[in-house]
Amino acid sequence: MDHFLYRDGELYAEDVPVRDIAASVGSPFYCYSTATLLRHFKAFDDALAGTDHLVCYAMKAASNQAILKTLAQAGAGMDVVSGGEYARAIAAGVPGDKIVFSGVGKTHDEIRTALTTGIRQFNVESEPEMRRISDVAVSLGVVAPITVRVNPDVDAKTHAKIATGKSENKFGIPISRAREVYAEATKLPGLKVVGIDVHIGSQLTQLEPFRQAFSKVAELTETLRADGHDIRRLDLGGGLGIPYTRSNEAPPLPNDYGQMIKETVGHLGCEVEIEPGRLIAGNAGILVSGVVFVKTGEDRQFLILDAAMNDLIRPAMYDAHHEIVPVKEAEPGVELRPYDIVGPVCESGDTFAKGRLMAPLAEGDLVAFRSAGAYGAVMSSEYNTRPLIPEVLVNGDQFAVIRQRPTFDEIINRDTIPEWL
Repeated sequence: MDHFLYRDGELYAEDVPVRDIAASVGSPFYCYSTATLLRHFKAFDDALAGTDHLVCYAMKAASNQAILKTLAQAGAGMDVVSGGEYARAIAAGVPGDKIVFSGVGKTHDEIRTALTTGIRQFNVESEPEMRRISDVAVSLGVVAPITVRVNPDVDAKTHAKIATGKSENKFGIPISRAREVYAEATKLPGLKVVGIDVHIGSQLTQLEPFRQAFSKVAELTETLRADGHDIRRLDLGGGLGIPYTRSNEAPPLPNDYGQMIKETVGHLGCEVEIEPGRLIAGNAGILVSGVVFVKTGEDRQFLILDAAMNDLIRPAMYDAHHEIVPVKEAEPGVELRPYDIVGPVCESGDTFAKGRLMAPLAEGDLVAFRSAGAYGAVMSSEYNTRPLIPEVLVNGDQFAVIRQRPTFDEIINRDTIPEWL
């Protein structure tokens, strides 16, 4: 469920007409709903009620500080994958002991900053990284809490570019080698093993891959405990998918996901961490764009928008589907027309949809891309020297711009011309 609904023929974000936001900030822009963000976070938190747990929002889905602060005030921890995301979390007021640091390429500086400022744990992805963290910790005179990310070789049955739990993926240590890796970890002076980490991918629409992975983690927990390791925390990652089309079979609900976690690892007495991102932010955001032209081709009509692939790259990168709806609701019974919906970037790949049936639209009309809150603004760029677009947060009948659109001068003045030119 989200809070983007039609009222009297106009699309609203909570209690604010989307058209009013467009009049204030111009198009295109991203718009997020506070009520939806909090509803989805609470769904996960409630799903693990009765267990010792922490829901760590996966910041890579949408990392604006206003979103982070909204979720942190509700009790969320954060899952970060870079020094920049760590800095954002700290700036948003998230305490270090509620931040977990994931990712396969942690640098000396990132590790040092996290150990100095505060960290809940590092999710270690390789033996070289494990040794690096130990070396940095020893140089600082501290001990780094770690989990080791194990790769369970489970097919997540998702898009190949967002699957992370198969043996050919770059993530984690093969689960078959976990005992020797944990044995090495206990010998490194700068480390304290606190648990196990696993994450098999994103946009999963079935529970069975999770069940397979978590069952393997449960077996590994008992094995490692028998070896003398103090395994008290299980980081089970994220990855639960969202419905991008209303006609699709709905992915599992957080409550079913939580029940499955209790069934597979609940008997171990471990604290459970999960790292949802897409399901919290995805349907909490829309991308609003204006029609620049309606162009008639030889055998089709093109709807040319002012948003482009640099603003929302998911369709170009993943062949992703987003529902696209008019901000002014279509009249009942209106005849729909097929449009190729495209942006102005000089690439044929700048295509959002082909042959999409829409009510007739004209220059100046507004449309909204649903389910655009996750991996939308965070993956945007200034390709073609197109400014990053505003982000807006709605809370009831209020809205605020939480990222401004830069001017051309601001973009161009970041360049430095060498003296010889």
